[in-house]
Amino acid sequence: MPDLCARGLSKRYSGLHVVHGVNLTVRPGEVVGYLGPNGSGKTTTARMLSGLLEPSNGVVEYDGKDIRSDLLSFRTRLGYIPEEPYLYPFLSGREYLQLVGRLREMPERVLESKIDGFLQLFNLSTAADQSIASYSKGMRQKIVISAALMHDPAVVIFDEPETGLDVTTTMMLRHLVRTLAGRGKAILYSSHILEVVEKVCDRILVLHKGNVVADDSIERLRTMLASSSLEGVFAQLVIRDDPEQLARNLADLSAMSAPSTSLRAS
Repeated sequence: MPDLCARGLSKRYSGLHVVHGVNLTVRPGEVVGYLGPNGSGKTTTARMLSGLLEPSNGVVEYDGKDIRSDLLSFRTRLGYIPEEPYLYPFLSGREYLQLVGRLREMPERVLESKIDGFLQLFNLSTAADQSIASYSKGMRQKIVISAALMHDPAVVIFDEPETGLDVTTTMMLRHLVRTLAGRGKAILYSSHILEVVEKVCDRILVLHKGNVVADDSIERLRTMLASSSLEGVFAQLVIRDDPEQLARNLADLSAMSAPSTSLRAS
């Protein structure tokens, strides 16, 4: 299977760089973690890599070709799980998956079999014919994951996929990511949960203020930065303030008594 590559990828809004000159390669069988604080440009990058957002500069390539030269063809090879699931609330979970599968021109018999399988594995069978409007956030996320994987994509982009998931499903998701990689899928895994990234990713990129500040295996980054954990590596690369001191300051502020007020009769 081919690589997914970004070369000099940038995005500007009103002249302000949200993502600046990002270079990355995700190879078949590899899980690349994409880390960064909120607002660092992770989701913007994921949207450009998936073809949903046009870059201001740079190019995204799959199999050595610009994805925008044949975006429809690229999307047949892509599975994208966004942080916020955008679903049609008037459809049921089953109807939404049927819609996605038919748009991808999946054979009807294969589609129905896969839908039943995903609904069962995600414990959604009893809610399959209820409207998505009645679903919890976690249930919606399960539908999004199912829709992204039904057509057996070669490239999978996870953007904060744990959002709304319970502990059991999150654990299953970790194993799913590793299993997909073991079957030759190229996977980009963007998350703020460092423990998950440490367990599932072969290599990580750290984004800070739109720029890649690290791109290496977790083991080498630990060695270079003399840290025993990914949390320590992340803190050295992107955290400028002492989080423990900030926590104490916030607790102190919370504990401050409200100023007393007196009412004077007129």
